[in-house]
Amino acid sequence: MNANFEIIEKEAIENLHFPEIDVLEDKEAINQRNSDLERALSLGNLEHSKIKIYFEDDYSKKVVETTIWGVTDKRVILKKGVVIPINRIYKSI
Repeated sequence: MNANFEIIEKEAIENLHFPEIDVLEDKEAINQRNSDLERALSLGNLEHSKIKIYFEDDYSKKVVETTIWGVTDKRVILKKGVVIPINRIYKSI
């Protein structure tokens, strides 16, 4: 999945703009994304493991390697209050 995704630093995410529309259309893929994010949250909290989040802003596809600190119904929370809207995430591994 890495080929079309530009690597970005976590600190640069707060300057991005995210459209409202979901990047995923398939209900199964959306459910898988939610499960993956919950698992990544557990790994971040228990083992401080970094994961890769593949997402898209209003400009291009990006990937960040970071620790997830929290997950709400609409956002993933990273260190220093940086957030990525869940509907803009393709997957997390």
